[in-house]
Amino acid sequence: MNLTGTTPRLRRRTVLGAVGLAALLTAAPALAQDLSGELVILQWQGGTDAEMWQKLEADFAAKNPGVTVRELVVTGQGDMRGPMRTALLGGEKVDIIINTWPAFRAELADAGILRPVDDLWGAANLDAALDASWRELGSTNGVTYGVPYTYGDRSAIWYKTAHLEKAGIEPPQTWDEFLASIDKLKAAGYAAPIAMPAKYWAHGEWFETLLLRIGGVEAAARLAAHEIPWTDEVVKTTLRKYAELLNAGCCGTPEQMFAGDWDYSADQIFTADASNYLMIGMWMNARARNDYKLNEGVDYSIFQFPAMGLGHDDTASVDAKEISVTTNGNNPAAADAFAVYMVSKDAADILASYGYASPSKNADPSLLGPVQQVATAAVAQSKVQFVLGDLLPGDVVDEYRVQLQKFLQDPSDATIDAVTAAIEAKAQEVY
Repeated sequence: MNLTGTTPRLRRRTVLGAVGLAALLTAAPALAQDLSGELVILQWQGGTDAEMWQKLEADFAAKNPGVTVRELVVTGQGDMRGPMRTALLGGEKVDIIINTWPAFRAELADAGILRPVDDLWGAANLDAALDASWRELGSTNGVTYGVPYTYGDRSAIWYKTAHLEKAGIEPPQTWDEFLASIDKLKAAGYAAPIAMPAKYWAHGEWFETLLLRIGGVEAAARLAAHEIPWTDEVVKTTLRKYAELLNAGCCGTPEQMFAGDWDYSADQIFTADASNYLMIGMWMNARARNDYKLNEGVDYSIFQFPAMGLGHDDTASVDAKEISVTTNGNNPAAADAFAVYMVSKDAADILASYGYASPSKNADPSLLGPVQQVATAAVAQSKVQFVLGDLLPGDVVDEYRVQLQKFLQDPSDATIDAVTAAIEAKAQEVY
């Protein structure tokens, strides 16, 4: 459930530059200059991600001792577009926005909040750091607004190694093997093998990869653009496959599914040993390594969504995070320099130390751990589609997530007809 319109709680963090270090940006010699003043970053991430960002900001400030970095932090629950939107429309001025939603980028660009970075791309020779596909990913209507700095596999299923060993199973490779593994895990004492985080938004992860495996990237792209209706048979078939999981007793009661967001569900696997499978983005790697103190590739790992044999098993849902610069920020020079810094080797090394992959050619893949290497290899070998929920307009994604919650409570054919009709009605209002 989106919290659009919720008033965000704001707090500020400051990182001071270290005097005496060079201000040269290794990824963009053409932009090297004496930068100064305050750089304000709109920050919505917490926990380990917030810690990583403070390290990135400190490194940038050390390279640019005249710059002071301040975070304007918005907080809330669920999808963070609402609190970010409220802060920006409320008059808060920032130089940089960390974004992961293409639909939100389009909204901010239409509102005149984002500054195009096409000129920056050329001046900094960002083509030397990022392939053309990444520039396209950061573009809206042919204009570049985002510099991607990390990406992730959203069709990966996380598990704790000891759980599968206890049940005597290997990571399932096919849909039938996956359904059978649910029974085996339940027999081993796990009441809800899939930790289903259905409180806000993450229950959509299963639908979105199922949609790819059933209809391919073409169907997902057409649905995102509303070129096919939500009542289309491919959507209903996807929900029927989703229902097979629920009818197999994958996820416990609706109360258990609605108990928390993705982090709560992760806790059920990695600390409570109560569940076994979680489908969520690669930020889970940072949580597993840094919060749970687990050994990557030994204590936990991932496997790609099981094959369904319908002709689309070479697909994957992906996400990316990007740096966007604003039209009303007080320090556009420092904002541009920071965007370029984020695809530098130093920034990529910091990302890797927290378990994140960088799309930059300056990144050293050998620094990635075994789980992240599995994920990057899977993405490289797949036809990819951006996360569906991140492509949908705000009102549509709200309706989509609420209706999926209704489906989780009653995965019948009648409910499938009702929820797809409700999402389609909202889509017809919006598009």
